[in-house]
Amino acid sequence: MDLRVPSGWFFTLLGVILVAMGAFAPGYRTAPLTGVNVNLYAGLAMLCFGLFLLLMARLAAGKSR
Repeated sequence: MDLRVPSGWFFTLLGVILVAMGAFAPGYRTAPLTGVNVNLYAGLAMLCFGLFLLLMARLAAGKSR
């Protein structure tokens, strides 16, 4: 099994959880000095990274067939 698949699912799931926390509880975790919604931005970054890993795994599986 390609290591990108479980890693991609892990980051995608964690990103979805953080985006949901950032969207539905925006005041829960904000940066103390700036008021930035850290959960939302970190979740979006993890979600994009996880989807990127899953896409790369799918493209690599398509080439090996």
